[in-house]
Amino acid sequence: MQSTTKPYAESCDQNRAPILAVIAPLYAGRQRLLEIGSGTGQHGVHFAAALPELCWQCSDRAEELPGMRQWIGEAALPNLPEPIALDVLRGPWPTPGFDAAFSANTAHIMPVEAVAAMFRGLGEVLAPGGLFALYGPFHEDGRPTSESNAAFDAWLRARDPAMGVRDRTWLLGLAEDNGLEALAEHAMPANNRILVWRRG
Repeated sequence: MQSTTKPYAESCDQNRAPILAVIAPLYAGRQRLLEIGSGTGQHGVHFAAALPELCWQCSDRAEELPGMRQWIGEAALPNLPEPIALDVLRGPWPTPGFDAAFSANTAHIMPVEAVAAMFRGLGEVLAPGGLFALYGPFHEDGRPTSESNAAFDAWLRARDPAMGVRDRTWLLGLAEDNGLEALAEHAMPANNRILVWRRG
């Protein structure tokens, strides 16, 4: 049973297995990963346990860290350090040198200026050859790729006009502007995708 104070995201339990199936071979041989927008920390715990050779550094805004620490503390994994505070717009960004990065279900929650800031920051902290995988729903050429994604986008914008499903082409442009070249795309359940870039 979940604690009344420990945060829990059902979506993390639902999508962690298909995500892991993609990122496990992708991150093979990598040593240090920065996760942006780790939320509850559930993904970090699951993926760090499955990828013991990879140091998985969780991060999020400061107000998210207390709940995340509960998950990380209980897991007590040697490759899952204390989470760090990171606001993509205001920093502080960690010291460069990560050879991998990951973010799930963040681009549609962040305002567009924060998404742009995320890519700028990744262009700085990722080492040459470093990989970034971004999971979530994405539009294609300004259009939803499914009725469910269209409904989700409308729901997000009704909650907050700054939110919304982001367009894949726009993200590719942001990445290119910050030295990240498109490497791969993976279709995922529930009309989601994983977009992968490599820093040049």
